[in-house]
Order: sequence, then structure tokens, then C-alpha cells
Amino acid sequence: MHDDELLTVQEVMARLRLGRSTVYDLIRSRRLPSLTIGRCRRIPARAVRDYIANELEAAT
Repeated sequence: MHDDELLTVQEVMARLRLGRSTVYDLIRSRRLPSLTIGRCRRIPARAVRDYIANELEAAT
């Protein structure tokens, strides 16, 4: 996964093994940063990596 890669919601769902509504909840709550290009929502791969790291840190 490259830091500058932009992922679709579907790709984030697959990588985190989460449902669509959960991913959108994370975006809405600003726990998972995203951007809109036209009508498409994209999540930076770096944001997914940072989200995982933050969750692991919070769990310890």
C-alpha cells in the first residue's frame, strides 16, 4: 500500500473487513479522513494505516 494511494470505500471495507455503513460512520465522525473527487469518496491509504495504528495504541 503506497502512502499516496487513494482507496475507494469498497477497498477500505475489504482491507478493514468492515461493512459499508461502518466505514461511512468512521468518515462522518472524522476518525477516517477522506476527500470527495467529483461524486466519488476516496480515502488516502495513509489514513487507513494511521487509523489502524491509532486503534492499536488506544487498545493498549
